[in-house]
Amino acid sequence: MNLTISGHHLEVTPALREYVVNKLDRVTRHFDQVVDITVLLSVEKQKEKERRQKAEVNLHVKGRDIHVEHANEDLYAAIDQLVDKLDRQVCRHKDRVQDHHHATAKRLEATP
Repeated sequence: MNLTISGHHLEVTPALREYVVNKLDRVTRHFDQVVDITVLLSVEKQKEKERRQKAEVNLHVKGRDIHVEHANEDLYAAIDQLVDKLDRQVCRHKDRVQDHHHATAKRLEATP
């Protein structure tokens, strides 16, 4: 798995990098076929202070690319909410990929 963490108008400190890695560990625990993760943390100049800190993730899994972004006034809160969204989408993708077509009990009894 390739992990890239970068900052736009922001220096990515070792503490911030470790926080992101620990949060993304939850996603990789649920779905282990992650190929590539790109995280972009940015600070934008906007009039609204509550949407200033922004976190984005591009996640490449086998068969699909997932893009999630979230903005908040606190970067750590933005990362938390971003990982929650990402985790829901990865779990939904995992459910779609898994084969749910099992043979019914009647068919198993009919074949000798």
